[in-house]
Amino acid sequence: MNHENDPAAPAPAAADPATGATTEADLASENADLKLAIAQLREESLRERAELDNQRRRMARELETARRFANERLLGELLPVFDSLHAGLKAAGGEPHPLREGLELTLRQLLKAAADNGLTEIDPKGESFDPERHQAVSQAAAPEGVPPGTVLEVFQRGYVLNERLLRPALVVVAAES
Repeated sequence: MNHENDPAAPAPAAADPATGATTEADLASENADLKLAIAQLREESLRERAELDNQRRRMARELETARRFANERLLGELLPVFDSLHAGLKAAGGEPHPLREGLELTLRQLLKAAADNGLTEIDPKGESFDPERHQAVSQAAAPEGVPPGTVLEVFQRGYVLNERLLRPALVVVAAES
């Protein structure tokens, strides 16, 4: 490596003007300067390597997040379809009927495809109200034996995509007596 043009390189040891020879003190000084330059280069190299490792990890995290939520828009657009199928099943009543069975099968298939892509349905009826996942639209008197803060009715199911809330469930909560 040529240090002649490197401003960070230590100056070569000066020769003794009387004899023209380099003194031992000059060589020791030059050696110390070279050791310091090596230490600085090693530290800079370690810092750059650490920064590259951090950048590589950050990119891997961002790629994983993008992969996990790539279908968020599509699944979000399917939520009204799920709502319509649930409403159709509710309107069809409890009696067995080929149309009802077809709706149930269609809904099950769609929910399975959505679940395979990380979507989970939130149907919290009978559970404690969770403000992180539920949105209370009203309160109602609690039936006997039901503690306050319990979800009494679900107006609209909520959905979670890979542990991220996509839409909260719209619920009626039992009021305090």
